[in-house]
Amino acid sequence: MLTVGVDLAAEAVRTAVAWLDWSAPGRARLVGVAAGADDGLIVEAVTGADKAGIDCPLGWPDKFVDFVTAHRAGHVEVPEGVAGRTWRRDLAWRVTDQVVYARTGLTPLSVSADRIAHATMRCAAVLAELARRGRPVDRRGDGAVVEVYPAACLKGWGLPHRGYKRAADLSELGRLVDRLLEAAPWLDLGEYDPICRASDDATDAVVSALAARASALGLVTVPEPGQAGAAGTEGWIALPTTPLDRLVAAG
Repeated sequence: MLTVGVDLAAEAVRTAVAWLDWSAPGRARLVGVAAGADDGLIVEAVTGADKAGIDCPLGWPDKFVDFVTAHRAGHVEVPEGVAGRTWRRDLAWRVTDQVVYARTGLTPLSVSADRIAHATMRCAAVLAELARRGRPVDRRGDGAVVEVYPAACLKGWGLPHRGYKRAADLSELGRLVDRLLEAAPWLDLGEYDPICRASDDATDAVVSALAARASALGLVTVPEPGQAGAAGTEGWIALPTTPLDRLVAAG
């Protein structure tokens, strides 16, 4: 099995792709890392993988889309008896974002009200190209692509999940890589170890590829029946439900 992780930013300069090869029993080998990944490289990586994890919202909240549509037409209706902050919550956060918060205590960035929306605009173009090439994406996580959230994965696996991104001092990122390799001695970063220690984008791409493996093995959260409809349009963050070692033990 080959899994791919994509740490997707609005621009290529902050985007990284990682390839993990799981063909050796009980091992996973990092066989490629690309920084500065453009749309074409991402599409090729996804189409060549058994499963790809993308660290980016795959859609917007349904209620936000309805709100913007109503606002354009000039007939927004505000629910009576509901505080403004409560009403806006469902506009700002998707069903999956609220599930992630309930399960992990982490709050994903709002694709409606934060700069992450720029990355999702780019992601929409990537998903459209994948569909054009005959690989349509099920935003619930079935099929070729699953939405992932590296910080929540790391927290669930008992690893450092804060303080390693965009830091001038790379020591925290290095400690994260050390802890990851201690927790997963079967993971071989090979010649790409230095770039993982120098770039949090690369490390997040590796974590995304690990999460893609968990999804491929069915070791992640899936939408409940009442959440499936929203997940199909908004996207669904698949959270690993087992320790890291199950990624090789179950393969």
